[in-house]
Amino acid sequence: MWTETDNSLRRSFRFADFKTAFAFLTEVAVEAERLDHHPWLSNEYNVVEFRLRTHDAGNTVTRRDHRLAEAIDAVAARFQPQK
Repeated sequence: MWTETDNSLRRSFRFADFKTAFAFLTEVAVEAERLDHHPWLSNEYNVVEFRLRTHDAGNTVTRRDHRLAEAIDAVAARFQPQK
């Protein structure tokens, strides 16, 4: 579930292993490039964290962030993240 805090949308995903997390990130990169919106992200072993906000809108959350969040969720659904 995405949460809005500190002027950003945030979410973490946990996967079975590093390889799966990295494959997920690769697909997210393709979507981010397609949407021309590049998120802050962090990956440590099997956990991927995102922070979305629009820099050219004063570092606030915009519709662009919500569109990318939806795209990230769609990619995640194909990778079956752990709860």
